[in-house]
Amino acid sequence: MRPAARKLGRTGRVGVVLLSAGLGVLSPFAVASPALAQTTNAAGSWAVPPPVDMSKLPSDEKKPDKDYQQKTACVQRSTLGNVDINYRPWGQDYLQLPKAQDIVRAKFGNVGGNQKIGVIDTGVTPHPWFGGRVQSGGVDYVAPPTNHADPSLQDCDGHGTEVAGIIAAKPDNPQVGFIGVAPDATIVSYRQLSENYGEKDQSSTGGGSSSQPNNSGQPSGGSSLPPSTSGGGGGGQPGGTNSQQDDKGDQRQLEKGGTAGTLQTLAEIIRNIADRGDIKVVNMSVDHCRAADGTIQDGEQKVQAAVKYAADRDVVVVAAAGNVSDTCPQNDQADANKPRSIVTPPWFADDVLSVGAIDRTGGVASFSVHGPWVGVAAPGTEIVSLDPAEGSTGLANLTISSGSQTSPIQGTSFASPYVAGVAALVRQMFPNLSARQVIQRIEATAQHPAAPGGRDEYVGYGVIDPVAALTANLPGDVGALATPKPMVQQAQLPPGDGQSSTPMIVALAGTGGGVLALLITLFVMHTIRRNRSTAPPSTPSR
Repeated sequence: MRPAARKLGRTGRVGVVLLSAGLGVLSPFAVASPALAQTTNAAGSWAVPPPVDMSKLPSDEKKPDKDYQQKTACVQRSTLGNVDINYRPWGQDYLQLPKAQDIVRAKFGNVGGNQKIGVIDTGVTPHPWFGGRVQSGGVDYVAPPTNHADPSLQDCDGHGTEVAGIIAAKPDNPQVGFIGVAPDATIVSYRQLSENYGEKDQSSTGGGSSSQPNNSGQPSGGSSLPPSTSGGGGGGQPGGTNSQQDDKGDQRQLEKGGTAGTLQTLAEIIRNIADRGDIKVVNMSVDHCRAADGTIQDGEQKVQAAVKYAADRDVVVVAAAGNVSDTCPQNDQADANKPRSIVTPPWFADDVLSVGAIDRTGGVASFSVHGPWVGVAAPGTEIVSLDPAEGSTGLANLTISSGSQTSPIQGTSFASPYVAGVAALVRQMFPNLSARQVIQRIEATAQHPAAPGGRDEYVGYGVIDPVAALTANLPGDVGALATPKPMVQQAQLPPGDGQSSTPMIVALAGTGGGVLALLITLFVMHTIRRNRSTAPPSTPSR
């Protein structure tokens, strides 16, 4: 398995971080698929999943579903390719995040301070710029706790820390241009996926025993792990393989051969979060992609039941729409309702807000998987986020493949946390909204594409508009939002000019008196003339 490298910042600069396994999109077809359930969609549209079967909802076993072992050294730091740390990612300005944050801060004094956001991913390293706001979900679904105080707070792959950084990072250096969407929110980490771990190979471990890596990511005995590429600051040796992230974006995939992470444990974690009750937003930058054939797999049914279970319990479920790869073809067929590829969990659009990616131009990113299930879109290219290597205090913005070839971090994996962060702010601003109403508000206030109904299969309802989501008055808001308190409006009359009003009063009084005298005179004259005209004629004297 090949290592990759990441650019990261250290003490005022952005440098490079090394990923031992790279970042992943969807590689479904090369893997043996789980047994298919005998269920098809009666409507004949493969874009619409069959009805939910809640009997498929799994219980949370609170442990990995397979026996995994680490096979590749963890992400390490490097010092290659420094850039200024005051660079602000284009996505922050495109979404007007500073304005949105000012709106929330003015009302609450913080931005997301009372929100917990579940991150189902490769784990989250407690980077200093989280400020201690990272908690463990309490269970690790990749490996049992053996060599780390809390494996869910160890990000061997580097992916989950970058995702969580986009949601809630809060640099303590005012010169740093990067900041998370909800920088006062708390992240609850669930490690569910890893490309650095694989199912234990009994034949190669001498009867089942295997070496366990120590906290540095290097083996502590027994067989050695494949070396990790290092550009300085890490302990591995240069590797010769390519990164699993390329110009098509992040190449991470559930149910991928030789890696850890299945639909089963994804469904279990979603149920775990729903049952907790204190996590109201969850981000899943993990996907499973396969060829569309009119059926639904058993693992997919479990995830479908789990996301409905969570949505019914007031959890906003946000998921990456998925990235194109050689084994996950783009849905570019003429009939959008007959997709070539099915992506889970985005397929279950009734209960999941799936997120496509745009690039700096505002157009849909070439790697973002299309589909009628896409809900909204957000920036997914030229990503900057926290360096995931343990002990790092900087940022990451590049992936380094074989040798020194670099490419920017990109993928729908990194568009999704922008939306999850906005969902947390909407929940803070409008606490009376249900999970589905939060999703409706984000969709209704998005920048709609020029398509029938303001929606298409590329960006869904459009690119999110955080400011509008936090301020717009929408039909149906009365009753759903907090009732506004009536306010007495004080009259704002102009001040007097300071001049005396006596002359005006005298003038008006005189004028009124004159008019009255004139009226009396006219009345008297009229009366006299009338009396003369009605008197009888006098008799002449003889």
